[in-house]
Amino acid sequence: MVASADYIRSFKGPLKTFSFTPALVPVYDHVNSDFGRIDHLNFAGKLYFLLYDTDIDCTVLLGGSKTSRFGIDFSKNITPNFEIHGEFALFNNYRKNRIDRAGGIFTREYDATGYLLGVRYLTPFDTTFIVEYYHNGRGFSRKEMKAYYSFIDAGYALYEASGDDSLLRRASRAAKEFYGAINPMRDYLYLRISQKEPFNIVYLTPALTGIVNLNDGSFSLSPELLYYAVTNLELRLKTTFLVGDKHTEYGEKANDYRLELRMRYYF
Repeated sequence: MVASADYIRSFKGPLKTFSFTPALVPVYDHVNSDFGRIDHLNFAGKLYFLLYDTDIDCTVLLGGSKTSRFGIDFSKNITPNFEIHGEFALFNNYRKNRIDRAGGIFTREYDATGYLLGVRYLTPFDTTFIVEYYHNGRGFSRKEMKAYYSFIDAGYALYEASGDDSLLRRASRAAKEFYGAINPMRDYLYLRISQKEPFNIVYLTPALTGIVNLNDGSFSLSPELLYYAVTNLELRLKTTFLVGDKHTEYGEKANDYRLELRMRYYF
């Protein structure tokens, strides 16, 4: 349950549009109890500006169910075919838990920041390039992740020797609680290239997406085909290859590659 409102106003001049969206998020035993710590009334808000043809969002979350956090993002078209965008976030009193090679759990509390910088370019041939750099201040360092993977190795060795899976179960809990983020480490480079209707094949868009973990050198590479021949129906064929050495993020995934076929219908 969330209570929210919207206020929007237009202007003449450099500031063309302003909007304010406040929200109240109650967190109690039977109301939004999975949001965070209970018995708190949280406030969230977003300010939007269209200033000098630049889209700007400012966001805030305060209350007590989660630590306070603030964010800002922008997007601007430099030319009709070239756009830049960025994001910045601050997480006050963020608590990061990590596990060492011996299974000891350590907690560090600090103000974490994250940011993203990116560009989008559309060529005269309808090829779109998107390049982004992402820094995750809440993520783990190369050394911290190697310690976690070494603990898993120790747990597996114990299981093979004695059938005792206690360390593996502990590592599994740590994966869910500490290491389960989509981007668990600190620095990533994202690249996506898509081509609209190549060779005049209408409704077809092939694309190639790559994500590189700059901390350990592992990466994923995903070629795909999107087809929109039927109204409101999207067909997507995608293959993902995961490449990396031992004790790297993509090298330690459970699979080496994945093949997906998705059908999405809009109504």
